[in-house]
Amino acid sequence: MLATACQTNQQVDTATPHAFSFSIETRLIGTPEAVYDQLTGDISPWWDHTFSETPHQLYIEAKPGGGFYEIFDESGDGVRHAVVTAAHRGKLLRMEGPLGLAGHALTLVSTYHLSAVNDSTLLKVEVHGAGEFKEEWPKVIESVWHHFIIDRFQPHWEEQQ
Repeated sequence: MLATACQTNQQVDTATPHAFSFSIETRLIGTPEAVYDQLTGDISPWWDHTFSETPHQLYIEAKPGGGFYEIFDESGDGVRHAVVTAAHRGKLLRMEGPLGLAGHALTLVSTYHLSAVNDSTLLKVEVHGAGEFKEEWPKVIESVWHHFIIDRFQPHWEEQQ
């Protein structure tokens, strides 16, 4: 009788976990510390994908346990897109979180590696993803990161110089 009571007609979607990774590199004139400072703190001048149309604040708190926050309004409503798991000014920033894919069983680990090369900084963004995602998502995620770093951050950086 107990077995009958536990039976159900609901279908369970058993998504198979998957993994992917990619990296994007660019060279920027300036010191790794200066580049790092523009990649963190207030990123609203160059990060243009948000949950709210005009966020009150959009920033990365660059310290272990900090976060990538989008604050919607003055009341403090918002979202933490990722948690900062490692921060070393001018060298490395690592965040874990789904970014814009919140609500899915997906983990993204996004790492900024910075190193000095003569009068420039080599910025390497490395992204690893695992969990539940659709077949096309890895290419979409890579193209969005390319947009952020190459199409948005690099021109923003060059305008500041």
